[in-house]
This record gives sequence, C-alpha cells and structure tokens, in this order.
Amino acid sequence: MIKSRGALQGRRAVLRESSTLSVVDHNAIGLSAPRISEADVGDYIALLKPRVMSLVIFTALVGLAIAPGHFHPVLAITSLLCISVGAGASGALNMALEGDIDALMTRTANRPIPRGRITRGEAMAFGTTLAFFSVMTLGILVNWYAGALLAFTIFFYVVIYTMGLKRRTAQNIVIGGAAGSLPPVVAWVAATGSISVEPLLLFLIIFFWTPPHFWALALFRSDDYARAGVPMLPVVAGPDATRLQILLYTIVLVAIAAAPWPLGYFDAVYGVVSLVLGAGMLALAINIYVSRERSQSLRATRKLFAFSILYLFALFATLLIEVIVRAIVPWIGIGVG
Repeated sequence: MIKSRGALQGRRAVLRESSTLSVVDHNAIGLSAPRISEADVGDYIALLKPRVMSLVIFTALVGLAIAPGHFHPVLAITSLLCISVGAGASGALNMALEGDIDALMTRTANRPIPRGRITRGEAMAFGTTLAFFSVMTLGILVNWYAGALLAFTIFFYVVIYTMGLKRRTAQNIVIGGAAGSLPPVVAWVAATGSISVEPLLLFLIIFFWTPPHFWALALFRSDDYARAGVPMLPVVAGPDATRLQILLYTIVLVAIAAAPWPLGYFDAVYGVVSLVLGAGMLALAINIYVSRERSQSLRATRKLFAFSILYLFALFATLLIEVIVRAIVPWIGIGVG
C-alpha cells in the first residue's frame, strides 16, 4: 500500500514537471502567429488612387477616340482596362514605397498603409501583380508596342519618379509628370501600332499642365511637404519662386494647348475652347503671382488647383465630343436621305 502511494506521488510529480517543460512554447506561438489582415475591398481600391485613375482612363479614352482607322470595340475596352489597371498598379506601388511619408502628411495620413490596414509588403505584392497582368494582357491581346510603352510608364512612375526623384529634387513633379502624360500615347499605340504627332500633342498638354496643377497644391500644403521632408518647390525655393514658375509654365501650357488648331491637327471648335479656357487659366496664374498676402494667396492657389482640373477635362472632352459628332452626323444624314 505504501509502495503504491509512493508510485502515485511520483507520477504526479512527473506530470507537474512535464507541464512546466512543455515542448510547445505558447508565448512563441503568440509572437509568431500570422497577421490577420484587416483590409477590405475599399482599402485595396484606395491603393489604386481612383481619382488619378479616372483621369488616366479619360485621357486614354480620348487618345483612342482620335486615333485613325477602325479599332474593334473589344480591343478598345481591353486597352482601356489594361491602361487603367496599370495606372492603379503604379499607385499601389507608389503608396507602398511612400508609406513613411504619407504617415507624416495630413492629406495622406488616412491612406491604408499609414492606418495599418495594409502592410507595405501586401501593397507591393498587389501592385506588382496588377502591373504584370496589365502589361502582359495588353501585349498579348492588343500589341506589344503598347504593352512595352505601358511597362515603361509604370517603371518611370515607380522607379524614376517615386524612388529616384520624389525625395531628391524640387523638379520631381516636372520630370515625373512624363509618366502621367503617357496614357493617351499608350492608347494611340494600342489602336494603331504606331505613334504620330496627335498623341504627342496630348502628351505635351498634360506634361505642361502638371507643374502648375501640383505646385498650386504644394503652395497650400507646403507645411505637409516640409514636415515629411519632400523637397517640393515651395519648400526648397519658397512661395514667390513657385508663383513665378506657375505663371511661366501656365503661359507655355496655354500656347501649346492652342497650337494644334493653327497647325491643322484639331479644328476650330477645339481652338476656341482652348483659348477661352487658357485665358481663365492664365488669369488665375497671374492672380497667384500678384497675391502675396497669406489668405489671398491661399484662395488664389485653391482656385487655380480646382480650375486646372476643369481645364484639362474640358480640353479633352472637346476632342471626344468632336469625334462623336463626326461619327453621328453622317449617320443622321443617311437616315434623313
């Protein structure tokens, strides 16, 4: 009896000891457990920069519309989809690389990565996947010239602008603006397999529109950029130098936007619209240049920023409407006859 009691006590002691020397380290499990993503569909859509993507889709649509010849509707839709997804991929990769900057800026602090909804690695994987499939789909289903140009556009925005220029030079917007100017060129190449003067004119309009548009934003968000250490022109050169540059670039923009009319590439309706809109754009740029008092300056920059969006949209919408009208008028004439 005594022996059985001793054996029982010994077994209990062994059980107590084994419980403290468990092979499984529960603390380690807690530390190394895989992260459960809190992201929803809206967070991934935000990574695509939908507002920027909408501008890309619209300018690419105009590039397709003014391209000569017949382009099958299915291929046209495919081209627009690939260009828009490629733009979204660029936005996702940009956010992945700029999460540290976005967290410091009021304008961008609510993006998915600073909020902790999506990790940098998840955004990189998402953007890379979209970039790969958009380029390959455009190349395989439409043509490889357009696919290669889309790949270059993504590369330029992510590597040249985001990684190379954004944190190093006040000319980041000027040079980096080339990426945002290429969608109508990609669309034209998708439709024709070649390049011509017309898409290059669209490229130049967007290219020279970009600095006044973003420098106006930078003027009333200069504290944000300074806090994040981004060398935007108002931070590096000051407000007065930025106002002068906005005025100079606006003068060039208005001249380039009106030039296709006398050169014979776009017709008189576009010419008149470009001159009227250009006068408004120039007046607002002059207003920025002469408004030095802080409250007046802020109002002036906000007005130009808002009007510049309308300016670009109206210019490209005029070209699109002209194409639609030219397509409808012969059909109406046949119906009447």
